[in-house]
Amino acid sequence: MRDRLILLPGWGLGVSPLEPLAAALQGLDDHLRVHIEPLPALVSSNLDEWLDELDATLPDNAWLGGWSLGGMLASELAARRGERCCGLLTLASNPCFVAHEGWPTAMPAETFDAFLAGCHADSQVTLKRFGLLCAKGAEDPRGLSRLLVSGAPNSPSSLLMPGLELLAQLDTRSALQAYRGPQLHLFGGLDELVPAEAASALLNLLPDVEIGLIEQAGHAFLLEDPHGVAGAIQAFLHEYVDD
Repeated sequence: MRDRLILLPGWGLGVSPLEPLAAALQGLDDHLRVHIEPLPALVSSNLDEWLDELDATLPDNAWLGGWSLGGMLASELAARRGERCCGLLTLASNPCFVAHEGWPTAMPAETFDAFLAGCHADSQVTLKRFGLLCAKGAEDPRGLSRLLVSGAPNSPSSLLMPGLELLAQLDTRSALQAYRGPQLHLFGGLDELVPAEAASALLNLLPDVEIGLIEQAGHAFLLEDPHGVAGAIQAFLHEYVDD
């Protein structure tokens, strides 16, 4: 199934931010089948449970990719599957979303803790704030934020909180180092959630994989320029599919 790409969305906003990218990819290659898989609806933040759910649902021998949290989960699943995964691509996905001593190029812990407390108090207000942060750096941040939030599923906090808790604990560095297939990681230079410096930090960790920085773009660069991102992904896929 080297002609199948599975994309996983980010936290809270559902599959709609990935739909223009999927359409652009299909337009570039009639033979490529792109499927957007919603994140598991789990009340647990246990990583193994999330991976078990995805592994049981998604077909083997496909390309795995994702945006933000979706990219982190795709990284872990690629490492778990090994040769059963054709390749990995991530969009605005930091190996660690929350900064710590071993990975400082991430969101400060106190900022994330405030975000977590806000979601616990009022998840819908927090989702709107999250949409604004995703849209920062875009040409029309308010319009992009409204687009992101308007397409989000109306998920209760009981389903939103575990995803945030998972974000806080995820560290995909070992998974990325363990996975031997082709990898592409794209970052936004004006991202308010994943610092641009994470791109160079990841290149130091993985000097042999493809890492790109889209300088004038925020966290939602896949929605700002789906055709440009699709072109970069298609070039990456064809480099290996044509081998």
